[in-house]
Amino acid sequence: MAKGGRAANEAAAKTTRAAKRAAVKGGNEIMHDPEVQIEQALGKTEAWFEKHWKIVIIIVAAVLVAVAAVYAYEGLYKVPQGRKAAQAMFVAEQLFAAENYEQALNGDGTNLGFVDVVDKFRGTREARLAAHYAGISFMKQGDLDSALEYLAKYKPVRGVVGEIINAQNQGLRGDIYVQKDDVPAAIEAFRKAVDASDNELTAPMYLKKLGLALEENMDYAGALEAYRRIETQYPSTPEGRDIAKYISAVEQKLQ
Repeated sequence: MAKGGRAANEAAAKTTRAAKRAAVKGGNEIMHDPEVQIEQALGKTEAWFEKHWKIVIIIVAAVLVAVAAVYAYEGLYKVPQGRKAAQAMFVAEQLFAAENYEQALNGDGTNLGFVDVVDKFRGTREARLAAHYAGISFMKQGDLDSALEYLAKYKPVRGVVGEIINAQNQGLRGDIYVQKDDVPAAIEAFRKAVDASDNELTAPMYLKKLGLALEENMDYAGALEAYRRIETQYPSTPEGRDIAKYISAVEQKLQ
């Protein structure tokens, strides 16, 4: 009986160990089952949301409020402000065309000038254009510092016409820097003017000014490169038709 009892106990122990191994093996298989892993991950995610749902709602609400605020600003404020600015600029533009730069800048006593439009209608396209007009007006009056200040307030606008104005804005800054004997700053401004718009009106003009400024800075190789671009890319423009003499002169300096 003793021997039989021991044998029965050993058989039971083996059965128990086998059952445990099977359970462990089955557990590992379950752990590596993709569907089980997905369910477990979803369960954890759901638990996290249950715990932090208030924070999630607050964040989503904040985003929706921000988006709504942008649309409200564009539709309810910016667009109407742009219309008002355009109306205000009309008389100033007429005064500018008549070369009455003082009143174009500061108004005629009844209508706003460019300076007022810049200050009153900030953020609108019209205010940016008013800053450009103001810069030219100050330049015409010989106030180069104020001209630079307002030209710098201008922000680039889109479109074909906008690109030309963008180029002119940088080119005018270059002209002012030349007058102030700041040739390196002029070179940088003329480069930006060339890059602002690839057209036959402004690009060859500012390439030529860039070349002249580079010559002034004794960068003859750079000047030659600018002149060559005019020769190859804009040969039918006024600058292209007489660029050969500039190329010849700078080549002699390189010898």
